[in-house]
Amino acid sequence: MNQLHLDYLVSPEWAKRLETDLLPWIERVAALGDDVIEVGPGPGLTTDIIRLRTERVTAVEIDDDLAAALRERMSGTNVDVVHGDATCLDLPSDRFSAATCFNMLHHVPSAEEQDRVLTEILRVLRPGAALFATDARDTELLRAVHEDDTFVPLSADTVVSRLRALGYGDVDLEVTEYEMRFAARKPA
Repeated sequence: MNQLHLDYLVSPEWAKRLETDLLPWIERVAALGDDVIEVGPGPGLTTDIIRLRTERVTAVEIDDDLAAALRERMSGTNVDVVHGDATCLDLPSDRFSAATCFNMLHHVPSAEEQDRVLTEILRVLRPGAALFATDARDTELLRAVHEDDTFVPLSADTVVSRLRALGYGDVDLEVTEYEMRFAARKPA
């Protein structure tokens, strides 16, 4: 991520947006259960929201510095921070009661790698459990924010069919001006 993006992810503006936009959606659609995997927490403001709504969180972060800082900040809490690559999770199959992935899939450098992340999430979910995700839409403003950064947005036109092709069921998609939100379930 570029520095502008990192700065935004720890800003009061981002925290406010999570509180007024993400949190109501989570509370409306997400039954998180007792053991949640969060993929791509970055600095962890989303982790702060999730950890208050479940018994355990495993936060998987690929960036060395972000993982180390989050591990230190979450020490002594119900969050286990794993420094790792979500395309090949070193976690047991069928473990998690829910998965979250908030505004990070567009940082994965290709659609094929995004599908590997989504496939790994499906593998580690319990049967019947769901992925709750948001991601940026492809707009000029968001492209500008991602200058010198990876920006491979998912298409609202194809995300449902992609998820179904990977094995997810009960896919629900909401599209807003700047992002899409989706819930998709592992078949029981």
